[in-house]
Amino acid sequence: MSQSIPNRQVSDTKPAEITGELARALVEAKRLLDSDPGLTAARAREILSENPGSPEARFLLGAALRRQGDAPGACAILEPLVRLQPRSRLLYFELGRALADDGQHDAAIAAYSRAVELDPRFAEGWRAVGELKFQVGDRAGSEAAFAQAAIVSAGDPVLGKAVAALRDGRLDEAEDTLVGFLETNPDDVRAIKLLGEIALKGERHDDAETLFERCLELAPDFVEARGSYAAALLAANRYDNAIAELEKVLARAPDNVDYRVLMGSALLSSGELERSLAWHERLVSDHPRQLAAWMGYAHTLDATGRTADCVTAYRSAIALCPWFGPAYASVANVKNFRFSDDEIAGMEALLAGSGLGEEDRTALHFALGKTYEDRCAFPLSFEHYARGNALRRAQVDYHPEVMAEFVSISKDFFTPTFFREHAGSGCNRPDPIFIVGMPRSGSTLVEQILASHPAVEALGELGELPRLMRQLHYDYNVEYPEVLALLEPDDLKALGERYLEVTQTSRKLGRPFFTDKAPSNFNDIGLIQLILPRARIIDTRRHPLGCCYSNFRQHFARGQVFSYSLTDLGRCYREYVRLMAHFDSVLPGKIHRIFYEDLIADPEQEVRRLLDYLALPFDPQCLRFHENRRYARTASAQQVRVPIFAGGLDHWQNYEPWLDPLKQELGAVLDAYPNVPPQLGCGDPPPPKIAE
Repeated sequence: MSQSIPNRQVSDTKPAEITGELARALVEAKRLLDSDPGLTAARAREILSENPGSPEARFLLGAALRRQGDAPGACAILEPLVRLQPRSRLLYFELGRALADDGQHDAAIAAYSRAVELDPRFAEGWRAVGELKFQVGDRAGSEAAFAQAAIVSAGDPVLGKAVAALRDGRLDEAEDTLVGFLETNPDDVRAIKLLGEIALKGERHDDAETLFERCLELAPDFVEARGSYAAALLAANRYDNAIAELEKVLARAPDNVDYRVLMGSALLSSGELERSLAWHERLVSDHPRQLAAWMGYAHTLDATGRTADCVTAYRSAIALCPWFGPAYASVANVKNFRFSDDEIAGMEALLAGSGLGEEDRTALHFALGKTYEDRCAFPLSFEHYARGNALRRAQVDYHPEVMAEFVSISKDFFTPTFFREHAGSGCNRPDPIFIVGMPRSGSTLVEQILASHPAVEALGELGELPRLMRQLHYDYNVEYPEVLALLEPDDLKALGERYLEVTQTSRKLGRPFFTDKAPSNFNDIGLIQLILPRARIIDTRRHPLGCCYSNFRQHFARGQVFSYSLTDLGRCYREYVRLMAHFDSVLPGKIHRIFYEDLIADPEQEVRRLLDYLALPFDPQCLRFHENRRYARTASAQQVRVPIFAGGLDHWQNYEPWLDPLKQELGAVLDAYPNVPPQLGCGDPPPPKIAE
């Protein structure tokens, strides 16, 4: 607790005249406020001992006390001061920060609201309102405040209109407004940045990166644009690039908590666990009321195996925001964690209320689905999983018939003749090992096994192949795969070299081979064969009901839009099998298949088969993959930290009474498993051969 000051110093005494000496002392004290609040407090007290009525010195003392962690002392000074200066935006803002630090959220919101009422163009004030309303569970109010901050920051009325459209989810309208604005203002970096934000929100990562790069080309010191650029790189799984950009951002804005949170996420995603842990420890120490900081800290603790500390960190996040569903969903999946009866009742009460946002409601349903599953209350468990998935399905624009059409086009396009005509094309380096298949099929386990071999480095889900395909579409305005017919051998070689060049930044161990474990790359096998003909492809496959239900019960943070409906899952699995059967037929021996059940039943035999396919010597460390402490960034991360066990293999059978819609969509694929039904266009695949 700070030293008290005489009552006369916080009275409504008339301010003394500001002399030249006093003014210089105040300027010096203010200059030190952020770098040395203790010295600022001392200087302010010295000024007040000679000028007890100085509101400037009293303000500086209150602000310094807050920065020293004495929020009650700051409030005691600032609250009477606002009665003297009721029209000071800055004073109300500082009071709001002190009240927030003191846990007086309603009073803090009132103080912030008064600040923006006095100056409606006070963007920082609007952001403070948004942050605090988020903490108290008012997501609608929070989003409105953040949107107002963005509108104010935009400056131009036309840009403000675009921001308002973006706020309301009218992305096309916002984009049209900005494109029109840029026709007459082509180098306006604010408009270009907003276009980048729209692209990022729509998960058009390539467009977002290009737009932010243009921003920074025009304005290298545009910190906000560089921060958004880093966010786009992080969303595209380009972790090292994101870290490099964030280092530049934090050199300019070292105390910005949003950028610090983003850096923590990038460090964790890149696998720099020790650095991420130290970073998050400082972050939660400096910002103990920052929800995102606690969530990042908890994720890092989970990755490093500190389970008890991880649970404590998640509980800290829940204590800050008791309505925040993702915290409940995350802690529910921590190994051996169980909610208490009171906590379960609390979650059920939250769902029974009307104030939750869709994201929080969805996450709570998944948390309760896992909770009742652990208690073997399978009817209740399925009910919550189904309700959570239904909420997510209503929010995504997914059309399963699009995948069926893509598979049919691919079968017609990628013929044996086509591949013969393109023999010898592409880049001839054998570095990449692609692990493909449906999510939750054992691909993370296979990657962990390979990462334990001294010749293989695991890079996780890179996302570079889809990026290459999108770029081809933009360059030629022709859809994939037809666009490939327009490419010359030199083009195909350049694409393979580009893939290797981009992925090189993620390779840190100097090993000759690396894995790209993006499951959806099974859609891109034709492209892989053309641009990287010596790359190896491993298809991990799991029983259709086990695989699909495992997806249904998993709360994916983003992507996997097919996983929110049992019928969608069944169609997706069926089309995946249909496409893979075609490539087995036209590229015999190219793809090595691992059935998850076989890997569980006889790990050594399957590992030896796998390494033979890769032309690598057997290494017993591959059977001790659980000793490898690398960070796996997928939902299966905890499973690969323990030896292989068969406990969860048939877990789906507990939910079989509710799986009829899934069975109906799977049809003959389910009946024929592990073989492929002839009606999908191919019988059993030929035995694997080593593809050169």
